[in-house]
Formats: sequence, C-alpha cells, structure tokens
Amino acid sequence: MRLAFVGLGKLGKSILKGILEKGFLAPEEMGVLGRTYERSQELAAPFGLRPLRPEELAQAERVLLAVQPRDFPPLAPLLAHPGVGYISIMAGVSTAVLARRLDNRRVVRTMPNLAAVIGESSTALTATREAREAGDLDFARALFATVGDVYEIPEHLFDPFTAMSASAPAYLALVAEALADAGVKMGMPRALALRLAAEALAATGELLKGRHPAQLKDEVASPGGTTIHGLHALEARALRAAFYEAVEAATKRGHELGEAE
Repeated sequence: MRLAFVGLGKLGKSILKGILEKGFLAPEEMGVLGRTYERSQELAAPFGLRPLRPEELAQAERVLLAVQPRDFPPLAPLLAHPGVGYISIMAGVSTAVLARRLDNRRVVRTMPNLAAVIGESSTALTATREAREAGDLDFARALFATVGDVYEIPEHLFDPFTAMSASAPAYLALVAEALADAGVKMGMPRALALRLAAEALAATGELLKGRHPAQLKDEVASPGGTTIHGLHALEARALRAAFYEAVEAATKRGHELGEAE
C-alpha cells in the first residue's frame, strides 16, 4: 500500500481524483481510514480503495492526513507508526507538532486549496530533513502536481500562504456575489448577473497570468470612462484595506491554530 488516506472530505476526494485521473497511483495501491470501519468501507467503495482499520496504517508507505485540525490531537496516537511517512493537509499544524504528536520525524506539511477540484490548486510544501531524505517530499511534490501547481516555501510563510491562497476562493466568491448583487440592483436578472460575475473572474485570472495587475487595470480603465469612475468608488470604500485586513486576520488565525497544538 503506497498511500493511505486518513479522512476523505471534499479536498481529500479532489486530491484522490487527481491521483487517479493522472495515473499517479492505482486504486489497489491506496487505502482509506474513516471514523469507523463501516465508514472506511463507505469511503473506499466508490474508488476501489482498500478500507482500513487504524492498525493497518503500519502497512502503508505513506499516510495523507486529511482530517480537521481540531480532530488531530486525539487521533494522533491511533495513527502513529514508526516506519511510515506522513503528509498533512491540515491548516495551522506545523511540522514540529506533527512530529511530536506522531512520534515520527518523517512529516511533510502541505496546504492545497479548493481549486484542486478542477486541477488548479496552488499547493505549498515543506518538510523535515528526515522526510526529505526518505523521499517523502519528492513523493508529495509529484502527488500534488496532479491537482495543480506546487510551491516549496519556508514554513514561516505557511500561515500567510494559507490566508492568501488557500482562503482566496472564499474571498473571490464574495467578490463575485457582491458584483452580481450590484448588477441586480441596476436591473439585471440575477441568473445573468451571477453568470457574468463568474465569467469575469475566470477571464481575469487568465489575463493576469501574463500581466501585472496594475497593467491590466490600466488597460481596462480608459481616461474619463466608466471603469475609472467605478475604481474611484472602490478606492473610496477602502477595498485594498479590506483585503489587507482579511489576509492579516486569516494569518493570525493560522498562528492561533498552531499555538493551540
């Protein structure tokens, strides 16, 4: 068994689907552990994985921890095995905490985002020396490449990365909803407004791949035109400051989650 999943929520399933679609691993090379063995069977069946009991994790080369951070401390003693490498997608849980609770220094910390559902995640990686030497970091890098781009970054940047990148779909969904509501206010049918807002965000993302944001803004905002008047209104409402505060607040919460461990 090359990889065992502990938990299989929305993000875990997205990662699993990427693995299967890209042929990185075959179903028979993977297992899944749920809260109970019956739950393990329910999670495993749709994908052809092996349902697991906690003691069977020792048979895996590596374990992907996809549970909520708050659930990890009581689970850790059941999941700990000396000959296994661990890959975590839990927000705020440092490599030091992972190593201490699992009594194992082979740990890789990662932070993907929900765009893994469409193969467009940005995933941060960092690892202990022991995990690097055992090939766990290389394995994790290849694994997460199946669902998007991968960035190896220093661990002290994980909380800002989480606050900016992993949380970004929620921020931008709020922007899309607000933009659509504004269109409805001006008389546009809601279904059309929502579709236009979503298409605008998707197209803007593509355009930004080859441009600095300021360049794109200047290309759209012609002198004395509608866009520059709209931008003035946004600046008057301190849109930039709101994003500064959002990323700062989310970063601080990441620190708090880590300190709680």
